[in-house]
Amino acid sequence: MLFLLGGNDKKSRKAEAPRTENMEVVKELFMTGRFPVVTTESVEGRALGKVLGLVVCRGYDSDEAFFGMAARAVNKGAQAIIGYKENVAFHPDGSKYFCCYGTAVQFEKPKKAITV
Repeated sequence: MLFLLGGNDKKSRKAEAPRTENMEVVKELFMTGRFPVVTTESVEGRALGKVLGLVVCRGYDSDEAFFGMAARAVNKGAQAIIGYKENVAFHPDGSKYFCCYGTAVQFEKPKKAITV
């Protein structure tokens, strides 16, 4: 019964999301524009070749959730994320919980021009 009065220790400690090995690589790819993350269903000027599926990451830090999602997409072999969305849950204790998700995709390979 004491746990009801004492609060929830698990909630007060911010859970550390599982770190992916390539988080710094993914940040560099995104910041340099080599890994697009768009809210639209396509990337302008690029034809979609293969849909790899939904990628989702959650966490108490927005950067951690966003780049965790991007890292999961890169781990699947993605070249971009389309249909990106995010949700934020506000808890009564003032903390926020972020959820980022989108569809990991690969682009079609550019067709080489045939010279005669």
